[in-house]
Amino acid sequence: MLEERSFLVSDFSNKRDSTWVFMRNCRIEKIESHHEKRPLEIEDEEIIHPTKRVMTQIEDLSLAPVDQSDSNDQRQSGDETDSTSLFHAIGRDNSIDCLLKCSRFDYGSLASLNRTFRDLIRSGELYRLRRKHGIIEHWVYFSCHLVQWEAFDPIQRRWMNLPTMSSNTCFQFSDKESLAVGTELLVLGKEVLDHVIYKYSLLTNSWSSGRLMNEPRCLFGSASLGEIAIVAGGVDPNGRIVSSAERYDSESGEWERLPNMLKPRKMCSGVFMDNKFYVIGGIGGADMKPLTCGEEFDLGTREWREIPNMSPVKTGGAANAPPATEAPPLVAVVDNELYAADCADMEVRKYDKQRKEWETVGRLPERADSMNGWGIAFRGCGDRVIVIGGPRTSGAGFIEVNSWVPRDGPPRWTMLGRKQSSNFVYNCAVMGC
Repeated sequence: MLEERSFLVSDFSNKRDSTWVFMRNCRIEKIESHHEKRPLEIEDEEIIHPTKRVMTQIEDLSLAPVDQSDSNDQRQSGDETDSTSLFHAIGRDNSIDCLLKCSRFDYGSLASLNRTFRDLIRSGELYRLRRKHGIIEHWVYFSCHLVQWEAFDPIQRRWMNLPTMSSNTCFQFSDKESLAVGTELLVLGKEVLDHVIYKYSLLTNSWSSGRLMNEPRCLFGSASLGEIAIVAGGVDPNGRIVSSAERYDSESGEWERLPNMLKPRKMCSGVFMDNKFYVIGGIGGADMKPLTCGEEFDLGTREWREIPNMSPVKTGGAANAPPATEAPPLVAVVDNELYAADCADMEVRKYDKQRKEWETVGRLPERADSMNGWGIAFRGCGDRVIVIGGPRTSGAGFIEVNSWVPRDGPPRWTMLGRKQSSNFVYNCAVMGC
């Protein structure tokens, strides 16, 4: 499996204006990655991404011309005036309509054309308009190393490396949680005694420090919906299991306190389904036993409601395993239906919302190895369920990305990508924008 470097938006502010003048005299022959590589191997026939048709349509559009005989001041003035239309021949509005339909993988290349393209993409305007028009691409972000993250595009089947996180040793070896919201990836952990949040921005392709929660925690349940995310439960800095919840807005970067859950819990999972937030499973109570109930939070009424038997039933050897050794429930939502992975029996289960029961619908990928649910990712990714994991031997192994589309019937897994890795999957999040 070949690996593509990430063509996300970098800081071009140090480039000379003459570079932009040169770029604007060039015709857009092909807006794709700068390094052409052979297609990744796939099982079925070659997949053509729909946005490639849009890219073909704009191949022949020229950027606004510049009179090279003008002075430097005139060239700089022309760059600011002419390029505001983006593709000069069709105007700014039509240009943006074309860009909305392009794959976001191509936005990094587009940003290198001139300052106007770069500023437009880095402003986040395109992603806000894509969300408004229902244009969403889901990428999987995961980490198999302490401070290194990768992204995988399941449509075009490309691997991309994110910049390495700059953090101290304590954070690197601490337990970490992650969630993707809007155009951001948040990674939460501890540095010595204090909780910290590192924030990756898709717009700038860089890491920075994020704003802390009002009540910092770890081992919580979380999920995102568009530009908002909710975290609930977990363990506070004093080791106390909490019932508090908070809402994060990626547009403002602010955390807002929400009403407390009905029960404190840790090592739980969270999902959005039917425009409501759910907390599933976890450990709590005076006896520190697994909780079989879930809780539903209505964003409109801002009230919690308990739902009995919402946590996936454990069978086989997992039923007798100590609660603290088990991973939080591996759950995923696709088309407002809730699915769970039973790693002990290698089964996929579906939650019946009417009967409030779980039923087995099929098998997990055969080579999705895990340790009591740790080391494997089970996520909803657009219209499909994604499983990231793979076989490993002593000192070697592979990471595989397998996909199943529930609307097509019982689980039939398609391997979208495979690469060597000596580690398990530590953290995983899906970003849709």
